[in-house]
Amino acid sequence: MEIIAWLGVSQGFFAAILMMAKRERTVSDQILTAWLCLLAIEFLSCAIDIKLFNTPLLSSSFLLFNPAFYLYVKTLTDETFKLKYIQLLHLLPFVAFKTTAYILQEPYSLKDFFEPDATLWFRYSFSVASVISWLTYNSISAINVVKHRKRLKNEFSTLEYDRKLGWLLFVVIFYNLFCGVAVIIGICAVLLNFTIQLTNIYVYSTMLAFVYIFGFYGLMQKNVLIINNGEEFEQTKYKSSLLTKSQKDIIKSKLLKYFKTERPYLNPDFNMSKLSEDLKTPKYQLTEVLNVDIGKNFFRFVNEYRVEEVKKQLLDEKNIYSIEAIGYESGFRSKSSFFSVFKKITGRTPTEYKAEVQTL
Repeated sequence: MEIIAWLGVSQGFFAAILMMAKRERTVSDQILTAWLCLLAIEFLSCAIDIKLFNTPLLSSSFLLFNPAFYLYVKTLTDETFKLKYIQLLHLLPFVAFKTTAYILQEPYSLKDFFEPDATLWFRYSFSVASVISWLTYNSISAINVVKHRKRLKNEFSTLEYDRKLGWLLFVVIFYNLFCGVAVIIGICAVLLNFTIQLTNIYVYSTMLAFVYIFGFYGLMQKNVLIINNGEEFEQTKYKSSLLTKSQKDIIKSKLLKYFKTERPYLNPDFNMSKLSEDLKTPKYQLTEVLNVDIGKNFFRFVNEYRVEEVKKQLLDEKNIYSIEAIGYESGFRSKSSFFSVFKKITGRTPTEYKAEVQTL
């Protein structure tokens, strides 16, 4: 257990130093740097507890992780988010329980956890606060990530790993599985009266894994915010649409004609802002027409044109380019995104499709 604690100290501070050395640091980078430092301090306090008390004191790492993760997700998904001193209140439960644990010298042990004694109130309060923190912050974080990924598909035609925030969804799922297993272990420990520090080892080992995950992906994460320029961009429901049917038909006609004549999809950086500028039409109107009248988000709409361009090139017997080169020429930024999108739309990889058409 002590080895895990000292590893967490060294890796937490090391990852924070790397984040501070990152070029063009964003608000999310600042949040993550502070978070890694706090996690390192949490591991340090665990190591000190073992030295002084021969056991870790009741940990409030959940109360640290939950709000810190929420704030980090918020900086990546909300373009209006700004750091304010009042946001430090999110860490108040963590500080309060951490301080009280030291005052009471309450050990981090589930043995006799619910036995009536002078500190039973503290253990109950800690348990309730941890569960509420977990359910509240993680639910909001997951919703923010999912909503933002949907918005991205109405803004960009190319989504690489650093923009999709897929790794954050993985963290949400992994963290909730971790919490679920921790609860099961905790229940078993209380019922069976475990005398070993199984829960401590499990919790701190997993938190160490998170330090590695956030240190690695945090360094690669780029700014993915969408600048709305004052427009109400995200509209998932259009029950109160101000557009008439004729207005929608005009926008749809302009949109289809533009794609047919200008072929903007060949530009891998083509996005909704460029489309709005060229058609002189607000984003939210284009988004509504795409999603409601055409039935596709911007990402799907553009990439279907790219896939059709690839198909046309693959059918051309005079085309001497490789499949990958054709994908790049058709507007795809990378081989991975090309193959992934092509298969999702057609049900076959480009290689399978080429082999199939060549046998006809």
